[in-house]
Amino acid sequence: MTHPTLFDTKTPAAGLPTARPAAAGAPLVVGLDLSLRCTGIAGVGWTDIVRTNLRGDQRLSYLIDTIGSFIKAADMVVMEGPSYGHANLGGHEELAGLRCAIRLWCHRRKIPYGIVPPSSLKLYATGRGNAVKGEIRSAIADRYGVHTEGAGRYDEADAYAALAMGLHWLGYPLTEVPDRNAAALNGCKWPTETVAVAR
Repeated sequence: MTHPTLFDTKTPAAGLPTARPAAAGAPLVVGLDLSLRCTGIAGVGWTDIVRTNLRGDQRLSYLIDTIGSFIKAADMVVMEGPSYGHANLGGHEELAGLRCAIRLWCHRRKIPYGIVPPSSLKLYATGRGNAVKGEIRSAIADRYGVHTEGAGRYDEADAYAALAMGLHWLGYPLTEVPDRNAAALNGCKWPTETVAVAR
């Protein structure tokens, strides 16, 4: 692959199809679907996951360090926000802690970040704010040629949608999307500071 390297020891999964590269000079954006069990991570043309069997503070420490290795060179990070209507609240405090820790990690390194609500992510990816995980995955494969597989396939697809939203908001859309989908950008919390153009 010919994209900038974002990490110390990990590389994107081999064999992923190549999406259309972002426009020359586009900022380096990384999408995140944060989870305690399986965090999805995406850059232009690649996706990956972070998984661990650790628990408690050890898990949080591992996730923060590992996710940080993926985003340390990013010009902007875009993460899916919380799903307040989700019925399973097990681990809610720890997941909220992970979200806050990643935001603080970005803040301390002066990496702007955006937060996209789940319904906005679904609308952008599929044209429907109540789409299910499989529909998002299919939409990412159809629109961007990125086929996510395995246990983290839905998390990776969500992360890719977040990445695409961030680039679109910055004025570097990966591809054209219908106006209905693009309207989802209005429902997100975008950074107020200037996003640097990629090196």
